[in-house]
Amino acid sequence: MIEFLLLDLDDTILDFHKAERIALSKTFRDFGLEPTNEVLDLYHEINKRHWEQLELGTMTRDQVLVGRFHQLFEQLGMQVDADACMKRYEQNLSIGHYFLPGAEEAVKRLKEHYRLFLVSNGTATVQHSRLTSAGLYPYFEQVFISQEIGYNKPDKAYFDRCFARISGFDREKALMVGDSLTSDIRGGINAGLKTVWINPTHKACGDIRPDFEIEGLSGLEGLLESLG
Repeated sequence: MIEFLLLDLDDTILDFHKAERIALSKTFRDFGLEPTNEVLDLYHEINKRHWEQLELGTMTRDQVLVGRFHQLFEQLGMQVDADACMKRYEQNLSIGHYFLPGAEEAVKRLKEHYRLFLVSNGTATVQHSRLTSAGLYPYFEQVFISQEIGYNKPDKAYFDRCFARISGFDREKALMVGDSLTSDIRGGINAGLKTVWINPTHKACGDIRPDFEIEGLSGLEGLLESLG
C-alpha cells in the first residue's frame, strides 16, 4: 500500500520548458542576443551537459548556473557578463507558472489519499517563487530543494536527508515520481525506492530502468489504484 509520494516539480507538475523559453527569450534580448531557435538549441545542449555534471558531482551548482551562460556567449563570440545574465534569467524564471495538462487537478486529488512531498534540484529562490505563484504549498507536507538540503538528486545522501525529516517514513510504501531518468529515476533507485517515470513522448529509457511509466501526472492515480 503506497502512502508516500515524492514528486518532482519541473516537467512533472509545472511546464518548465515553456517557462524556460519565455525567461530565456526575455533575458537574451536584454543582453543584445536574439533568441532564435538555433541560439536556444545551443543553450539547451550546453545547459544539459552542465546539469549532468552537477548530478555526477563534477561541477558545483554555481559553476553550472553561471558557466552555462559563459560558455554560450563564448561560443557565440560575444562579451557578456555571465553572472549578470544568470541573475536576470532567474528573475524572469521566477515570474509566473504554467501547469502541465491535468497536473494541478492530479495533485489536488492525490493529496486526499497520500502524503505528498516535493523533491527538486532547482534553484531555491526560483522554485519557492514558482511554488507560491502556483499555490502548491498547501498540497505538500514538506518541500525538499537540493540547494537547501545540501545534496542533489540522484545522490543517495539527498534522499537520506529527506527521509530523515519525514515522520514515519517507510521506503516500501513510497514512490519517486519524475520526468528525469538521470536525477529522479536514478535517484529513486539509489535510495531504494520504486520509481515512476513521466514520459509523455515515449522515449527509450536506456539502462536506467523505472518500475513504472506514465505519460503524465494524471495517469498516476490509475497506477496507484492498480497497485492496491
